[in-house]
Amino acid sequence: MNGTARLSRIDERPPPWHHWEVDRVLDELAVAPDGLSAKQVAERQQRFGPNELPKAKPPSVWQIILHQFRSPLIYILLIAGTVSLLMGDVKDAVFIFAVVILNAILGAVQEWRAEQSAAALQRMLKINARVRRDGIEQVVDAQELVPGDIVLLESGDRVPADLRLLRTNALAIDESFLTGESVPVEKDAARLIAPDAVVGDRLNMAYAGATVTTGRGVGVVTAIGLETEIGHIAKATALSEQTKPPLVIRMEHFVRVISVAVLGAAALLAVISLAQGVPLAEVFFLAVALAVSAIPEGLPVALTVALSIAGRRMAARNVIVRKMTAVEGLGSCTMIASDKTGTLTVNEQTVRLLVSGCGERYAVSGPGYVGEGEVVSADGRAVDADARARIEALVRAAAICNEAALCRSEDGSWQRAGDTVDVALLALAFKVGLDLNGLRRGIEGVAEIPFESERKFAACLYRDREDGRLHVALKGAAETVLGFCHHALTTRGIEPIDRVTVETWAERLAEDGYRAIAVAGTTLDEAAEADVLVKGFAEANLPPLVFLGLIGMIDPLRPEAKVAVETSRMAGVAVAMITGDHPATALAIARELGIAEREDELVVGRNLPTVESGEDPAFVERIKDVRVFARVSPLQKLQIVQGMRRAGHFVAVTGDGVNDAPALRAANIGVAMGSGTDLAKDTASIVVTDDNFASIVDGIREGRYAYDNIRKVIYLLISTGAAEIVLFMLSVLVGLPVPLLPVQILWLNLVTNGIQDVALAFEGGEPGAMRRRPRKPTEGIFNALMIQQVALSGATIGLVAFGVWYWLKSAGYDQVYARNMVLLLMVLFENFHAFNCRSEYESVFRVPLRRNLLLVFGIFAALGLHLLMMWVPFLQPVLQTSPVALSDFLLLLALASSVMVVMEVFKWVRARISSDETRRPRARAA
Repeated sequence: MNGTARLSRIDERPPPWHHWEVDRVLDELAVAPDGLSAKQVAERQQRFGPNELPKAKPPSVWQIILHQFRSPLIYILLIAGTVSLLMGDVKDAVFIFAVVILNAILGAVQEWRAEQSAAALQRMLKINARVRRDGIEQVVDAQELVPGDIVLLESGDRVPADLRLLRTNALAIDESFLTGESVPVEKDAARLIAPDAVVGDRLNMAYAGATVTTGRGVGVVTAIGLETEIGHIAKATALSEQTKPPLVIRMEHFVRVISVAVLGAAALLAVISLAQGVPLAEVFFLAVALAVSAIPEGLPVALTVALSIAGRRMAARNVIVRKMTAVEGLGSCTMIASDKTGTLTVNEQTVRLLVSGCGERYAVSGPGYVGEGEVVSADGRAVDADARARIEALVRAAAICNEAALCRSEDGSWQRAGDTVDVALLALAFKVGLDLNGLRRGIEGVAEIPFESERKFAACLYRDREDGRLHVALKGAAETVLGFCHHALTTRGIEPIDRVTVETWAERLAEDGYRAIAVAGTTLDEAAEADVLVKGFAEANLPPLVFLGLIGMIDPLRPEAKVAVETSRMAGVAVAMITGDHPATALAIARELGIAEREDELVVGRNLPTVESGEDPAFVERIKDVRVFARVSPLQKLQIVQGMRRAGHFVAVTGDGVNDAPALRAANIGVAMGSGTDLAKDTASIVVTDDNFASIVDGIREGRYAYDNIRKVIYLLISTGAAEIVLFMLSVLVGLPVPLLPVQILWLNLVTNGIQDVALAFEGGEPGAMRRRPRKPTEGIFNALMIQQVALSGATIGLVAFGVWYWLKSAGYDQVYARNMVLLLMVLFENFHAFNCRSEYESVFRVPLRRNLLLVFGIFAALGLHLLMMWVPFLQPVLQTSPVALSDFLLLLALASSVMVVMEVFKWVRARISSDETRRPRARAA
């Protein structure tokens, strides 16, 4: 079979490269060990294209502006403005179009700023690669790689494409961005892996975007661009459905309700008017006037302002909102599905526990890669001199058998290089108080056995310059190291080892989520020294060793993560952990955080049902009570999120790796970590810049504040609109003319009330926001409370205003003057009602004015502006206004205060009913 025919298999179906011998891999890719020829490279570049992922084109300024008009409410306003223009009512049309344009400007500015904040998020594959072509090593742009290229890797390199490894020398690669594993994976080119093995278990493969932490390797390119593992995830991300944020869902429902209400009210008014014999032209005028009163023209601007304010507040808490409608999304969510590595943990291998050769346990404090901290006994007491000697022997051997470097620079920062496990062991040496420079000057390396995944240990033969003797230091997996140990260092000195007991200690560490590293050593006598110098320092002739102890490493929790998880729980938001990490580690972390306690709350990826979609009923049933998902693939993460949504949750997904991108897109709200991959940040609607899980909780708090403020704005606008409808309908029913002209209604809705609702959007958060359970996913903005308060306040304002209009007309007042009085009364009603809307639960008199001084100013500004329209002669014709006597003003002021009295009584009665309902279950329980 020729090379072209063999290469066609790559197009048809990706072969199981990890399951094949090296010779077969090279044969299938039609490449020799010396690499491809220039001709082959050119042919394959023509066939397979560049090694890159498609880049999302950032939206242009015009696209951002046009996006602001994609709202049903904006459509209604545009229709209303067009109708006004066709009727020749230029003033009304100007008012409406001005609102639409202002809303577009505010929204576009906010979204443009968010795009700028998230702009530096590209170039995952924009790197160079060292390749062998025509037998010559050369450096090329990674975009030029083709299947079959021979790539050379060394410490610090970024893997430029998916590779089947041909040779490895102590090669370890950090794949946490792809698998969620916080520990670098030790690679072995000679291993053959089962065909169905998950990505994290393919030890003979290296994947694009991963980082080489230690060692060297040679590999052959098996996939580039969209065919890499990153590419598959990018395709799944692009093809997965973009879920609408909660606010968009609720607002769309709200607009449908408003539209139906407007059409229904206008149709009813038309029928009544026609039945009364009103001319058709006048009926059309009445219907338009009623529609103008019912449509909350000020809502788009107020909503945009409320979201912009919340976006700025969240930015101050290190949460960048890329889409304004996602601002309140976190506050709506009932489930946070969080990645573990780098989100709940610090993504640093950190020594936290030491177990001596006799089973004594010691706690280690301080960060993982910084030599600051101390070692104390498990109960927190200081370590005595004898115990310290045993600890120093353990740590000294681990520091000598070590290829990393860690030092403190002149500015006080810590600089490191090498394998992260070795760096953590050097940090431990500093914490114990060892002088690493003096230690290394005092020894002379003679020979070493480098770490390999197949061997599972590393060893060092060195000569102590002080005593001139040869010593051995060895570290590795407990089950391997114990096979070399005949004795253990205990409180009584060197004694025969009890291997079963030590294995039990190691198993207990693993159950608690630790990575257990066993350390051993010995001093060679003359006979052993001669033997090793003759036979060589190799695994087959290692001398009997002394077990020095176990070192327990873990990727520790972020300090604030546990409090943040508890705060989320108090707010009624469940937290689930989705990770590619080991099940024991995941469950241990989950227990420490309080996410899960029982083993039945954990499921491993291989035990999940195999389904095409996470919405499959069997899949949903399997995951509904699970809170820890371990060893899951990117596709399974996507299905888990789909299943959670199907189960009725509004889901926020957090993550920082490429493996999180499909789930981030499928979630109601995707939250990426600022230090994460570009693909994750591009996919998410929210980016947490400080990688702090606590910032997510702050986002939940600000999201709830934002939604509360949106409800307050809607409450104010809809209740005053409802009052205008009541006023109109009653006037038409009794045969009176319309009490307000369309331009007067627009003045109320856009100017006087517009000033107040924008100021209301600045309202500070209410203290009880994080003690309330999340809203039900099916609950719209118009829940029972909103309906009750809108109906009651709207009816109060409408009835009182109608009573004044009816009395003025009955008393024979001029129609223009009567409308002037009713217009002033409605402005005063809006002033009082704005105070009512500051809280749906608390009394007006319990909400501090200092929480929103801007609203206080806005209320007086709205009233002052209207008084100017009444008293300044050249402004009076605009609204057909005129001055009123002080006595009339005070009377109207008293009448307007009635809405505050009524709503205060409503809040008091509702609080009493809620209190009684709370006490009743307790009484029955007693």
